[in-house]
Amino acid sequence: MNQFFKGIISVVVLTILFVVSVFYNQKSYHFTKSNDAIATVHPTYVDDSQFIPGYGKSYIGFKEGIAFKESRGKYSIVNSLGYMGKYQFGSNTLASLKIKDTTRFLNSSKIQEKAFLEHVSRNKWLLKDEIEQYSGKTIRGVVITESGILAAAHLAGVGSIKKFLHTNGKIRAKDAFGTKIEYYLRDFADYDLSMIDAKQYPKM
Repeated sequence: MNQFFKGIISVVVLTILFVVSVFYNQKSYHFTKSNDAIATVHPTYVDDSQFIPGYGKSYIGFKEGIAFKESRGKYSIVNSLGYMGKYQFGSNTLASLKIKDTTRFLNSSKIQEKAFLEHVSRNKWLLKDEIEQYSGKTIRGVVITESGILAAAHLAGVGSIKKFLHTNGKIRAKDAFGTKIEYYLRDFADYDLSMIDAKQYPKM
């Protein structure tokens, strides 16, 4: 009898371990949080779009979706390459937005949200010709949209998305951790960003 119960317990334990393992793999994030301030990003992209918080196809949905991919929405995170905050801005981007105090930046949700809005606004101006010319076209199996272009620009930069579009996808780009432009073009398609004004020189 004791041997029988031991066998049952072993089966239950193994089943629990299996379920936990499957759940963990499904929830593999674009980064792994190692503590409250540091994040180490995985080199392999995981399509975790199903886990993006449901805010619809509005600007809020767009920005929260980007934040989820970049940092799981954590304002204080700095990744292993020094990208900072909820939207994982690099030092050059912050400098272009006239943000010099990175400690204050990391501690202020208001500054980070304003920085993201200004960044998208500027990218929309820089990419206005590409948005007009390529929206609705299909490149490498992905339908190009305004929001997809702006998301890809956030991932890999304005120059990279321009090269991708101008060469019909022959010149492809990805971020330092292996996430390809196509993924953001696909995952962030068809958001309504009409409320974002295209501005050449946004000021913080």
